[in-house]
Amino acid sequence: MAIGAMTVLLLAAAACGRDDTRRAAEDDAPPVPAPAVTTDRPESPTLVAVKRRGRLNCGVHQGLVGFAHTDNRGQWRGFDADFCRAMAAAILGDAEAVRFVPLSASDRFAALDEGRIDVLWRNSSWTMSRDAGEGFVFAGVNYYDGQGFLVRRSLSLNSATELNGARVCVQAGSTAQANADDFFRSRGIPYRPVVLPTEEAARDAYGREDCDALSADISALAAARAVLADSQAHTILSDVVSKEPLGPVVRAGDERWADVVRWTLNAVILAEELGVTQENVEAQAEDAKDPRIRRLLGAEGDFGAMLGLSKTWAKDAVSAVGNYGEIFDRNLGSQSPLDLARGLNAQWNGRPPGLIYGLPIR
Repeated sequence: MAIGAMTVLLLAAAACGRDDTRRAAEDDAPPVPAPAVTTDRPESPTLVAVKRRGRLNCGVHQGLVGFAHTDNRGQWRGFDADFCRAMAAAILGDAEAVRFVPLSASDRFAALDEGRIDVLWRNSSWTMSRDAGEGFVFAGVNYYDGQGFLVRRSLSLNSATELNGARVCVQAGSTAQANADDFFRSRGIPYRPVVLPTEEAARDAYGREDCDALSADISALAAARAVLADSQAHTILSDVVSKEPLGPVVRAGDERWADVVRWTLNAVILAEELGVTQENVEAQAEDAKDPRIRRLLGAEGDFGAMLGLSKTWAKDAVSAVGNYGEIFDRNLGSQSPLDLARGLNAQWNGRPPGLIYGLPIR
């Protein structure tokens, strides 16, 4: 064998030996330590009050099928109600340690500002005036919605632009009235707004044919249609005239409480992304090798301490109500009377993708 070839073989063998040694060292290396927990931040006065009281005061809708409503046994059900329970489980270890406070659109923010509730989970749109103007803090988005129009099929309408001169029912104290006015005014289409004090009153007025169309968030229109006498006689037009990012709201000035709300929402979103369900969460907490799952469920690191909660705060939330997809399907999706598609509320890596995105816990 030539001296050059022999040299190449010796060098290759030496390199393989170094690779084997490196892999062995990597296999034996300890796991990357969790980041140090900062404990010198001031406590959240709201969290302290909730723990002392032993109950979360959660503002919800007065009665919107799919989001927050009472069943025939008087139990609160719905998408937003389940997020209240997720928070109670994360904070107090008990999903039923919730006092549900039903609120109208006109008094929801006053109830929050006055301290009658700790958090508002009531299909509220994140807008600049509410955030920067009124000083409330939106802790995230749990449902991406948009405003539309519910009409009778007998009108044979294809678009809301055909509602020339129509009577349109809208709810006072919501973004619906302003959005409807923007839509028709920008197109030079005359219409007659019929402004009602509550969502239920607007729905009832539409049912009595006091108006030709009902305009609200599309999810609310689906809920309204579901309870009408003949739901198949009504359709939601394809027009989407606004963006309505709905999410939980807290008072300004208590950033650590906003963190608790934000990361509880994020925990159930991330659980779906990582395949953690209500059924397998206990097994995942014991056996998961994925460090992302281990951090989420408290098997690695103590991220709950950053929030003033236990190590198992996220596991407790998922154990109580499931992950985001389970909450959605049960209340709004295929397992519910509304049967809404995930749409924009699909995971970012879904097929097709949506806007729901789990922030990293690390």
